[in-house]
Amino acid sequence: MKNVTTVTPADLELLRRYDTPTVCNVIELFDVRPRTAGYMDGRIKACYPNLPPMVGFASTATFRAAAPPRSGNVYSGLTEQLTSFAELPGPPVVVFQDLDDPVAAATFGEIMCTTYKTFGAVGLITSGAGRDLEQVEALRFPCFTNGTMCAHGYCQIVQVNTPIHVGGVMLHAGDLLHGDRNGVTTIPLEIASAVAQACADYMAAEQVILDYLRSGKVDPKGFTAARNECRDRILALERRLKGR
Repeated sequence: MKNVTTVTPADLELLRRYDTPTVCNVIELFDVRPRTAGYMDGRIKACYPNLPPMVGFASTATFRAAAPPRSGNVYSGLTEQLTSFAELPGPPVVVFQDLDDPVAAATFGEIMCTTYKTFGAVGLITSGAGRDLEQVEALRFPCFTNGTMCAHGYCQIVQVNTPIHVGGVMLHAGDLLHGDRNGVTTIPLEIASAVAQACADYMAAEQVILDYLRSGKVDPKGFTAARNECRDRILALERRLKGR
């Protein structure tokens, strides 16, 4: 489990104010990873796009449902998973890698999501499928999936707090996640606080262009000037972040 003492509750609350694309834009300024890395691909979609951003720490697990477990019941592993929430430095986001290929049944439904929310989780991501979507929507519990299926099969939580691969991203327990209707990204822990604090400045820079376009009087020269001002503000922000 990762040590995230530098990410405070205030940082998490600040991150919740911004959409995931803005968070991705700010992460790029640090040059800590390629611009095509760290976020989940188009297979992972928001079930409830109107919910506000989800921010929390990955509680990782693997899942399968294609055949009965060799021993125990189909919900084997759930208690271990819930107990492990206490090891995280903040609110959990449950993240499953579905091991079945093709996906055989739904990873979650109303009971699972109600359980997770009651024990403090703030969302769920699965490379597999979900069900009971209407009932889970009433919980206002963000979920991200690769599809929908009506049955739960022989659902089993195989391993907890293990490295997993979801949406093209390798995840470990304790990774910081930010997700909304646009998708899900990881936030490197070492820059998470700075990212949270820089989002407002990045948005203010972009607002220069938007304000010009909405001014009612535009021409190519003025548009170029607005774009240059936006660029200069972002470059200044980048220099400040890298020199912090």
